Amino acid sequence: MVTDFSLISHSAATFSFVLLALLIASKYLRRDADRALLLASIVSALWAGSLVAQGLWEQPPFFVRYLLELLRDAAWITVVFALLRDGARNSQLAARARNLLGALAVILLSTLVILGTLEYLMGWQLLTGKTKVVGQIALALLGICLVEQIWRNSVSFGRSSVKYTCIGIAAIFIFDFFMYADALLFGQISDAFWNARGALNALVVPLFAVNMINTLRQPVNFQLSRNAVFHIGTLVLAGGYMLLAAAGGYYVKILGGDWGNALQVLVFSLLLVFLATLLASTRVRARMMMFISQNFFDYKYDYRDEWLKMTQVFAHLSDEPPLPERVVRILAGLVESNSGVLWIRDNDGNFILNTTVNLTPPKYTAIDGESELVRFFGEREWIIDLEEYRLDPISYNLLEIPDPILKFSDGWLIIPMYLGDELYAITLIGTAYARVGLNWENFDLVRVVARQTTNLLAQADAQNRLSRAMQFEAVSKASAFMVHDLKTLIAQLSLMVRNAPRHRNNPAFIDDMIRTTEHSVQKMSNLVDHIRKPGTDTTDAQPIELCELVKELADHYSRSPPVPVVKGCDQPVMVRADPEQLRSILGHLIQNAKDATPPEGEVSLTVKIASDSVVLFIQDTGSGMTENFIRTRLFKPFESTKGLTGMGIGAYQAREYVRQLGGNIDVTSQTELGSCFSVRLPLARSSQLQTGQKKTDDGAEPEPPVETTPGIAQAGNDK
Repeated sequence: MVTDFSLISHSAATFSFVLLALLIASKYLRRDADRALLLASIVSALWAGSLVAQGLWEQPPFFVRYLLELLRDAAWITVVFALLRDGARNSQLAARARNLLGALAVILLSTLVILGTLEYLMGWQLLTGKTKVVGQIALALLGICLVEQIWRNSVSFGRSSVKYTCIGIAAIFIFDFFMYADALLFGQISDAFWNARGALNALVVPLFAVNMINTLRQPVNFQLSRNAVFHIGTLVLAGGYMLLAAAGGYYVKILGGDWGNALQVLVFSLLLVFLATLLASTRVRARMMMFISQNFFDYKYDYRDEWLKMTQVFAHLSDEPPLPERVVRILAGLVESNSGVLWIRDNDGNFILNTTVNLTPPKYTAIDGESELVRFFGEREWIIDLEEYRLDPISYNLLEIPDPILKFSDGWLIIPMYLGDELYAITLIGTAYARVGLNWENFDLVRVVARQTTNLLAQADAQNRLSRAMQFEAVSKASAFMVHDLKTLIAQLSLMVRNAPRHRNNPAFIDDMIRTTEHSVQKMSNLVDHIRKPGTDTTDAQPIELCELVKELADHYSRSPPVPVVKGCDQPVMVRADPEQLRSILGHLIQNAKDATPPEGEVSLTVKIASDSVVLFIQDTGSGMTENFIRTRLFKPFESTKGLTGMGIGAYQAREYVRQLGGNIDVTSQTELGSCFSVRLPLARSSQLQTGQKKTDDGAEPEPPVETTPGIAQAGNDK
């Protein structure tokens, strides 16, 4: 039954690879990778066919089958190299990698073929069965490493074009690796692995076919980076280490007697733990990466990766970790370190310690802005290596390093950080994990990243300053509104004080003075409440008869020309608002109209009802305003045409309150002809009027209207 399954398995593989070869040969021979895949399909078909023939007729001999096995592995490795050659973007680097890995593959295959041929022709048994198994494991590991690097380093838009090919080739080599590793461990090839091998090869053939169809018009692009070489080396070393571990476990089992099996498991487990410890060690990884950079590459850094890492670190908008700490970690990571210190210049020009990472700060940390180091950085953008400085201070012109820097025992590099041409900060980097040889490339990259991160630090500082300035501006704006209202109260009280000597014995004056004082107290109380609880301007809204209020204001402002004229007040018009606030803003608009109009001009107050709203037109024949002034300055706070005598917030405050009531203020004006302010207010609904009336009927006395018309207390001096 086993033999039958082996025949079925390898027959299926033979048939599948023949169909794949026919498919590729008929349509898809446009690239080297396509031709290499055709060759691999043909060789794989011959290999599987030889195993079928051996099961049926015990032919061909072992040497032919072994040779076809090696050729099959070589063909699939050739496919991988063809993919690298078709898609590599860095020709010099890709050529190096291909030459190195290709040389290893050629040497290994040639050695196995030559020694196998000598054994077949001359009878020289130079290779034992275990040695041949080790050779097969090495070929499988080489294939796995190549496939892994193609997948890792293919760009995102090109990965889909090789996805199924990578999966198929990886499946073939991984299966072979496990099969031969098991054979090396137990001294013979497992029947289960051997019989399932052909079926697995047949099952991956559709992956190659689908990939060939999907990549008809897709580009295939690869790049080989330092990380690629690092992972290739790691996988190769790990594979070799695992082979040694398996061999060690095998001999421990043989020599261990009754304890052999337990000792084998124990030794193998300990070696796995040791391997995991090495791979997880940051120091070992750093030294390995440094070795690769020094021996296999023209440039020490993969600048694309470095820039992407920096962008990813600073893309987080949160403050965990804080931005200065992220800056230190980025600069330290460029030279394989994990510690550092950052000083930032303050307003006095000194440099204050801002953050430390994995270093203990000394007692005194501030760097004097007049120190020799700061002047040195002001003249040249040098990165100071403290190890080199201690060995040869003359190379740095006997520069004196401040104690706050020298007190850090693990300090290594002093990096100046410039904002434009000015020194903005200083960074000290701690000792690296591994011994790093610095050259022009290290210094250039660190300088570029330092300037970029300095811009981010300066931007964050500017945002903090802007936030504080906005807070102060909010306080200043609230004070300005308060001062604007206090000006009116001061004017009323000033008139009262000025008239007091003349009318102190007049009872009417005393009554008017009391009313004026009560009004001022009420006004200031409302102002204090508004400052304590802003945004509650409409809480005291109540029904108001607008025409009556307009007539009162017209009478109030009729003591000096031009006299306001009221029109359209033929019937009561009810609106809901705070009486004091509405009186204040309408009075402000009327006063502005009078100020802009000469004595012989006209000011009219016209009330018109439109559907569910009422509009008060305040029109004058004054100097008027330009279109640009209305659009950009009229309703902008702190913009005034009255010079130092105006706060520039009256029109802004008026429009904001009317908008809170659900209305709006519109302006039309023409220079030398006059202006018209249209104050639109929503009419009070009947339900609102009934609510206000119900409150009055329940026993609460309605507040009497505040007398704002100046009496004797606020009257001007009579001539």
